[in-house]
Amino acid sequence: MTDWDGSTSPAGGSGGRRRLASARREPRAARQPLERPAPLRQAVYDVIAEMIINRELRPGEHLVENELAAQLGVSRQPVREALQRLQSEGWVDLRPALGAFVHVPTEEEADQLLATRTLLESESARLAARQATAEQIERLRELQEAGEKALRDDDQVELVAANAALHAYVVEMSGNKVLAELIAMVDRRVRWYYAPIARSRGREAWDEHAELIEVIAGRNARRAGEMMRRHTERTRESYHQRRKEAAEREALS
Repeated sequence: MTDWDGSTSPAGGSGGRRRLASARREPRAARQPLERPAPLRQAVYDVIAEMIINRELRPGEHLVENELAAQLGVSRQPVREALQRLQSEGWVDLRPALGAFVHVPTEEEADQLLATRTLLESESARLAARQATAEQIERLRELQEAGEKALRDDDQVELVAANAALHAYVVEMSGNKVLAELIAMVDRRVRWYYAPIARSRGREAWDEHAELIEVIAGRNARRAGEMMRRHTERTRESYHQRRKEAAEREALS
């Protein structure tokens, strides 16, 4: 008879049973204690991230812990923890002896992320068109109207939020959970890059959304995927054009 650890003992022998019982009684190695929920720390992280995305805290800006703590009405500890997490995720740069600064995204970072977004969202639009329901199309039109209103009001924060909401709903309509998880990983950073061009893309972007919604409503999966690809590529081109213009202005100043 072969025991669980690979040794042998006579069939029905008590030696194997004693060894097995002894092994079962051995205490397990201690593990790190589970962290308890820290809603304040998470809330501080979320607020600072949104301030970065909306350009309330601008790329390159020095982040002073006590100033942020006073602004948010919290102690310095959750701010410090939030900044450390933001640094690990690429939103903040921690410089020895200097402190924390909002990360300045490079051209290559932006291009890689926006290119990835194009691939993921093109597939989400294709899948959404294959199985769109009447209720989902109605919801898309409501989100489109919210964007149109933000455009009329010239509200950049709402414009960025409305754009993100519409794109997120198309992803939800796709029904592909893995695709949704991948897109969620880049969603906040896409909003960050989109914020400076929200106004310049403006009318054109929301006209493209309106056309895309009608194609999804018509269940034309191939065309919906192609339209989303062109739409996201134009956003990518606009981002690079804006950076080029900013660099030229800086060179002339």
